[in-house]
Amino acid sequence: MAEVKVLGSWVSPFSAAVEIALKLKGVEYEFIQQDLSNKSPLLLKSNPVHKKIPVLLHNGNPLLESLIIVEYIDDTFPGTPILPKHPYEKALARFWAKFIHEKLFSGTRKALFTKGEEQEGKEEICEVLTILDNELKNKKFLGGETIGLADLAANFIALWMGVFEEIIEVDLGVTEENFPHLCRWKQDYLNCHIIKETFPPRDKLFAYNNNRLNPEAPTAT
Repeated sequence: MAEVKVLGSWVSPFSAAVEIALKLKGVEYEFIQQDLSNKSPLLLKSNPVHKKIPVLLHNGNPLLESLIIVEYIDDTFPGTPILPKHPYEKALARFWAKFIHEKLFSGTRKALFTKGEEQEGKEEICEVLTILDNELKNKKFLGGETIGLADLAANFIALWMGVFEEIIEVDLGVTEENFPHLCRWKQDYLNCHIIKETFPPRDKLFAYNNNRLNPEAPTAT
């Protein structure tokens, strides 16, 4: 049997994407939790260029970048397809995943973490979410009737975005009134059993990031 390991972190939406892809395929794997403040020799050896998670180790061979890893998993293992087989549909899936990664995280960094660029970032995020909401008008998921590559790229929207909004006290306006189709997608996505068993509990994720971003804040007792 092929040896599959994931170097990742429970706090990362990118790491979660790799785990979800493996679970969709029914692939058994070993998850090796990484301390991002004290990176392991295995991580540094496996990803000497960026020194980041996630890393997929397949029979000892490392593969980097979450979206590339998900495509590799889809191509390598049988089971539920994550990308469409038709070249045109596959290209569209790649487009939406790339769009989310490039546009969403650019706006998020500005809105939540860059002093003086909050409004510009919020406008960028609103534009991205409006486009995604429109794309979901006649779809259950961004991948169609089943979870696909673009849905995995949107992990951050499903859980992490709301956590950071609450911690940093920035309202990005992600409501049913503003984005009805996106909010419906979010609920459908979070209710999938594979997503439930892979995503961290929201309160645990909130506590971790609140302590990291607001180290002087009082902790709950």
